[in-house]
Amino acid sequence: MSGIHPFRILRTKPLWIANGVITGVLALLFAVFYVGANIDPVDHMTKLPVGLVNADKGATVGGKQVNLGARITESIKKSTTGGNKIDWKVMDQKEMKEELGKGKLFGALVVPADFTSATTALTGTAPAGTPARPTLKVLTNQSAGSIGSSLARTATTTAAENASLQLGRQLTAQTGAQQAKLPAAARVLLADPAAVTVKDGHPLDSHSGLGLTAFYYALTLVVVGMLSANVISGQVDHALGYTHNDMGPLRLHRPLIRATRVQTLAISSTLMVALSLLMGTLVMVGAVGIMGMDAAHLSLLWLYSVCAVAVTGIGALTLLAVFGTPGMLVVTLVFIGMAVPTAGATTPIEALPGFYRVLAEFEPLRQITGGIRSILYYDAQGDAGLTRGWVMMAAGLVAAALFGFGVLGWYDRRGLHRIPVEATPEKTATPA
Repeated sequence: MSGIHPFRILRTKPLWIANGVITGVLALLFAVFYVGANIDPVDHMTKLPVGLVNADKGATVGGKQVNLGARITESIKKSTTGGNKIDWKVMDQKEMKEELGKGKLFGALVVPADFTSATTALTGTAPAGTPARPTLKVLTNQSAGSIGSSLARTATTTAAENASLQLGRQLTAQTGAQQAKLPAAARVLLADPAAVTVKDGHPLDSHSGLGLTAFYYALTLVVVGMLSANVISGQVDHALGYTHNDMGPLRLHRPLIRATRVQTLAISSTLMVALSLLMGTLVMVGAVGIMGMDAAHLSLLWLYSVCAVAVTGIGALTLLAVFGTPGMLVVTLVFIGMAVPTAGATTPIEALPGFYRVLAEFEPLRQITGGIRSILYYDAQGDAGLTRGWVMMAAGLVAAALFGFGVLGWYDRRGLHRIPVEATPEKTATPA
């Protein structure tokens, strides 16, 4: 025994400095990634895609064909009130339903077919009675993200209300002296003719978490893969005899079986692929079978879940193998710290600062979430995020394999073994 009391290490500066730097940087990075990404989505919002539909059939007024819906949509499209925050996409109703049904729109503003006829009726001389008020329809899309849908709803409602007031001023100017002949209710409505109604443009089932089950399911897959990598890495090291395995008060140690770093990663990755079948299955059983999450395409959901766990796990194993002990911090930052804010599930990508948008292009959680969202909400359509999910998972797997086996192969060739090979005893000459 050294005779030095264990608590004396608390007097050593390197212990405090190393731990202080690591934990401090970790705390700072998590604050920046989590709080910084969501601190002001309205100010950072750029080109949020929102549909703009004119279904108005128009009407004949004074011998002329009039289409007030075309006026409204044109004025909204040209409006600079919102700057470049909203990307108004002019389309017909069929295109709008398809885009909402793929999560490519966060909402829509629709001018209905009878808008012109209902509006011009306000300028008539109908007898007593309240004239029918024309409507402008605001459609939301929670399946594309609750915050994004809320931002779109606010923008479209404001646009609809402003369009109604502008149209009211035009109608008031056109009627001029005839206003005195109109019923009182009609004169009031003429100043602000359109009522704004709000409706969900792509309704979800009740057990869909208001459009968040896809995100939480994907997050579960990533966390399971990441944590399983840590477990598998440790158990493989124990099985090879490189580390002890503490089981409560017991410490188990196996005889050393020498393995190169490449061989160790190959063993760990094989275990991860095989166990992903179990983990992906149990995640789906827990979410769908036990908790009752609404889900279709169960066979596809199972396959995607298994692959997501495997790819995430192999990626985490690679980082653990390359970086060693600090690898778990790197894994946490890559798969959780930078991933959750950039997943596009809560705050849309269009409402994130530029730096986070760049991260979102390759962060694993966003790609996996897009595929799960397509399977759960959009009938597993490829262009609703499923194709991108498969492609990016394949790219991630290839990148992890090239990086991991490439770097570890270099370690092995340089003789950077985990336990140095003992010196070979010199051979003594045999007397003749």
